[in-house]
Amino acid sequence: MAGSRERERRRARERHERQRELRLARQRRLRKRLGIGVAVACALGLIAGLTIAFTGGSTPKASPSPSASAKASTSASATASTSAAAVTEPATHCTYTTTDSSGKPSLPSATPDYKAAYTATINTNLGKIVINLLNSKATCTVNSFVHLAETNFWNNTQCHRMVNSDGLYVLQCGDPTAKASQKLSCSSATLGTGGPGYSFDDENLAGATYKAGTVAMANTGANTNGSQFFLVFKDSSSALSPAYTPFGTITAGLDILQKVANAGTTCTFSVGGGVPKEKVVINSVTIKKT
Repeated sequence: MAGSRERERRRARERHERQRELRLARQRRLRKRLGIGVAVACALGLIAGLTIAFTGGSTPKASPSPSASAKASTSASATASTSAAAVTEPATHCTYTTTDSSGKPSLPSATPDYKAAYTATINTNLGKIVINLLNSKATCTVNSFVHLAETNFWNNTQCHRMVNSDGLYVLQCGDPTAKASQKLSCSSATLGTGGPGYSFDDENLAGATYKAGTVAMANTGANTNGSQFFLVFKDSSSALSPAYTPFGTITAGLDILQKVANAGTTCTFSVGGGVPKEKVVINSVTIKKT
């Protein structure tokens, strides 16, 4: 009788041990699957982050991306300035890096006409904004701007963001997703994320200031220039460190920007600024070369 009970207890211990081993094996398999899942998630997150960095992506610290903001400029300044210091202007060769497969438009020429003088006229629904392009100081930026203008890239788009506070006074334009026919919303997840499908490096940052009349590239960080740019209607030098390539000076039409600023915004982005209440439609951008 005693032997029978001992055998039962032994079998019970063996069953318990087998069940314990099975549980441990299941837990090990679960941990392994979870580890793989986390690794995949991290890799996908890294890929997504790189995509956002190159294409504009989600809303950055102070504006729909690419940004023109005091907050974003501090971190980007040192890296961008170092890159710009290595470039001798006027540049005789430019590098444009494809960032998506849209193929719109083709890449600008890698050999800019660095000896030319360019004037750009942004023909808007409110009048003409004339810009002297600084080809001898930001050759590759001007080369890209001329290319996009001549391929009608900005035709029938609108300037999507205006900031008129805290030392920052800019109108941001150049996003191809901000169609002229649309009613823009500050809650849009894609507004401000558009670009030309390529990026290029910063230029002309050493000692850069952003006085009234300055035209500069918007970006999402160092060397991420695309198609978006901003027009300064009041001195913003105190709000922006030299992290945004200045490539032009407004010679006519500054009053248009001031009128737009005085009208205010229809809504406010969570990061500051908003959609201009006075709609600014870019009908075309024409280039005069001498």
